[in-house]
Amino acid sequence: MSRFPIATAVLTEAVTQRIFPGAAFGILHPEEQFAIESVGGFTYPPASTRVQRNTIFDMASISKAMATTSMAMLLWERGQLNLDEPLARRVPEFLQPGCEDGPLAARRAQVTPRMLLAHCSGLPAYSPLYKTSATANALLEACLYMPLEAPPGTQAVYSDIGFILLGHLLEQIAGEQLDSFCHREVFAPLGMSSTMYCPPVKLRATISPTADKDNFRGRILQGEVHDHNCWRLGGVSGHAGLFSNVPDTLRLADCLLNGGGNIFRPETISRFTARQNIPPSSGWTLGWDTPTAPSSSGTLFSPHSVGHLGYTGTSLWIDFDKHVAIVLLTNRTYPGDDAAASESIKNIRPRFHDALMRELGWGASANSSTGSSRE
Repeated sequence: MSRFPIATAVLTEAVTQRIFPGAAFGILHPEEQFAIESVGGFTYPPASTRVQRNTIFDMASISKAMATTSMAMLLWERGQLNLDEPLARRVPEFLQPGCEDGPLAARRAQVTPRMLLAHCSGLPAYSPLYKTSATANALLEACLYMPLEAPPGTQAVYSDIGFILLGHLLEQIAGEQLDSFCHREVFAPLGMSSTMYCPPVKLRATISPTADKDNFRGRILQGEVHDHNCWRLGGVSGHAGLFSNVPDTLRLADCLLNGGGNIFRPETISRFTARQNIPPSSGWTLGWDTPTAPSSSGTLFSPHSVGHLGYTGTSLWIDFDKHVAIVLLTNRTYPGDDAAASESIKNIRPRFHDALMRELGWGASANSSTGSSRE
């Protein structure tokens, strides 16, 4: 029997309505370290492997927060990353002659890592570059030459392109690929043994699938990154590619809630989880979203919270005032990227979070104007 029957019922209803085949969720709160439950299966009935507490999911854009932002935090506190240094000083290709014409061309020199982290660089949200880029180098080059859509620092636009370039920048600084850096410096020290990029083939049958054969690659996507741009980049990118499960994600949340342990300094966590206000209406921190109505986190997370969503149906929210973290992992893109299911999960997420917070004893709304649904 579920310890959180109301919240679990919300997810069970979503499975019945075919919003997603299955889900696992977990809570970190002061009274108990981890509480983890699951519903549904890898696919819809009748034939399906049941989702377990430790089932691995494609985290999609939560990779931006768990991996890329973590790497940025460590490089910053080691003095290797200057948040306000122009991107082009480290990545000169960003200013290569002919990469952009028009009035915004000269503005490219103003783009900084801070702007990439806070999604206000002026770069576009997304482009299906995998369709026109035959190799990883070609796709990265297309991102480097991508025209700006707004002057840097004037608009907050959630950008995969920006995080692809951020990941490239961090790799240039560290002299190491993002996946190996994060495994050694963050995931392994925290005991996150199920968190990885490019899972080995032997694990694929134990990972929740994200698409059937009706997709660009023409095969079932299980243990293979769902995001086609990331796939073209070899499965490792600043914007997507990470696989993880509920217990591991809670371990990272626990680290952030408790001052960083042996991984991050407390002042680093404070800096990266503070709203940047660029522009003033933006709710982005350095790599994390915050609650701004209507929020996927519901109405009961305090203003001092951060979170992130993933396109495959994943989410992580951390409340520093209440010392609560909630992870919800689903495979809502299976069997196909249905528009109705995509809209429906936007209703499920806040209902689930509110129900769970109430079952934890947080009954009064903490936020009248609070994280938008980015995924």
